[in-house]
Amino acid sequence: MTYAIPPFENPAVAAAYESFPPREREGLLALRDLIFETAAETPGVGPLEETLKWGQPAYLTPKTRSGSTIRLGLPKQGGFALYTHCQTTLIPDFRSLFPDDFRYEGNRAVHFREGTALPLDPLRLLIRSALTYHLK
Repeated sequence: MTYAIPPFENPAVAAAYESFPPREREGLLALRDLIFETAAETPGVGPLEETLKWGQPAYLTPKTRSGSTIRLGLPKQGGFALYTHCQTTLIPDFRSLFPDDFRYEGNRAVHFREGTALPLDPLRLLIRSALTYHLK
């Protein structure tokens, strides 16, 4: 399936991405692409809403309400991160599958270093799980 990543519809989200340092922005945009691609390939997700939550780009499933919010941002320790709601089991479940493959921040985030390749297949699994969290 070929999928075209949508342009930014929300100027505030576009501005948030522009504010990120170039190397981190590249990784965050790759995660954004993966989120939209995974949503398009996953039955029951429906259209995504791209907005800001706590000043970070956030991805929601408002029409189907199938998922838990995914946020992208910069952790204080450097690099960039994908965040999920800390009261879900998303990160603990993902960590049980990939205990040594990622850097984790408790129950809420997976951290990445700028300039390193993203492991796309495992991340698709995490994103799909978040986008369908309420369908369990």
